Amino acid sequence: MAAPGLRAAAGALRRVCGSWSPRPGRHLLCSAPMAGDVRAAALVSAALEQDRKARSGWRGGARAWEDPEQQAKKRRSGPDGEPHRKLPKRKIVLLMAYSGKGYHGMQRNVGSSQFKTIEDDLVSALVQSGCIPENHGEDMRKMSFQRCARTDKGVSAAGQVVSLKVWLIDDILEKINSHLPPHIRILGLKRVTGGFNSKNKCDARTYFYMLPTFAFAHKDHDVQDESYRLSAETLQRVNGLLACYKGTHNFHNFTSQKGPQEASARRYILDMFCEEPFVREGMEFAVIKVKGQSFMTHQIRKMVGLLVAIVKGYAPESVLERSWGDAKVDVPKAPGLGLVLERVHFEKYNQRFGNDGLHEPLDWTREEAGVTAFKEQHIYPTIISTERHERSMAQWLSTLPMHDFNATAHMAVGAGTKVGAVAMGLEARVRGLLQALPLGSSAKLLTCCALVLCLLCR
Repeated sequence: MAAPGLRAAAGALRRVCGSWSPRPGRHLLCSAPMAGDVRAAALVSAALEQDRKARSGWRGGARAWEDPEQQAKKRRSGPDGEPHRKLPKRKIVLLMAYSGKGYHGMQRNVGSSQFKTIEDDLVSALVQSGCIPENHGEDMRKMSFQRCARTDKGVSAAGQVVSLKVWLIDDILEKINSHLPPHIRILGLKRVTGGFNSKNKCDARTYFYMLPTFAFAHKDHDVQDESYRLSAETLQRVNGLLACYKGTHNFHNFTSQKGPQEASARRYILDMFCEEPFVREGMEFAVIKVKGQSFMTHQIRKMVGLLVAIVKGYAPESVLERSWGDAKVDVPKAPGLGLVLERVHFEKYNQRFGNDGLHEPLDWTREEAGVTAFKEQHIYPTIISTERHERSMAQWLSTLPMHDFNATAHMAVGAGTKVGAVAMGLEARVRGLLQALPLGSSAKLLTCCALVLCLLCR
């Protein structure tokens, strides 16, 4: 049966041209059309177009096979399912400060809600403030998110920088901060080039490690509590040892799952030193600063841990040189509480784009007051109060006798000799650990058992 549109077209043609009957003779295809023919052709074309749309399911802009909900969603959304926005997305960097206590590091663990990270709170605030669509929070690659440094569990930052694409809404910093807890703040924002990546464009990173000075008290002839005060001679020795870290070394012993032959284990340290001590709430503290191109997981904490072990007399100074060799060395890892990412550096980016008239240099001089205020309000008090109540440094110091700083020598001899050497030293080391722990401590038995298992499984 003919379609309704075709029947209508045929009727219109008959009304205009009359009934058709074939005539003999030649027909000129190129003859000029009559006025009636033009009107008939227009009517036929319109009818054919209507018939085509009817057969394809067209209903005034909607497809017949789509349900009304789908059609409404397509009108509300763009081609990728995002809401239509008048504002374009722009590449920016955010200057962040946060206290890392209670968080499992900076980087977000998608699909693992039990381990809360700094980025979990940050992404939630970005979505709630209207800077990014919700699906960008679920897949951070959609906003080209990258952080300068992936801080560990419990580590804080005063100058972390992240790069991402956002809608530049009005009062953006105030709106983001309104959805963040007080111990996480966005202190600054700058526009950057479209291909900017905060991790790859970062030339160097500066950290500081804040610790009570009794960590440098010698185990044999110094007091081991907060009444200890760091002498000028000890500070000079500490800085002499820290200067040995400067330059390029193989730090495979200062991280995990790195072999001595891996090129990525070689890292360049630009500077490392200890500042003059200061007293807070009756306890003396010191700050160790280190600037390097990049750092591996736990590297700085192990650098500080080995320094403390040498200064306290648990390890000889020669272990520092041996730790950069091919042999495996047992390097202790200091607590994460005192470690803080202070600032990140973009010298090469600033030289190329900072004065081009289109972009501003990544210099946070105007934000220094806010950074200092955040450290005084959130970072320093957290380190001090936690050390006072939880005694994280004191507890870690009590584990130093467990470490075998002669592991290199053990590995050089045969397997039988190694087992004998470990067995001979086991009793003395357990005795030292028992003396370090307070009498009546329930941790004595558990710690000693762990020590025995660790040594026998070497």
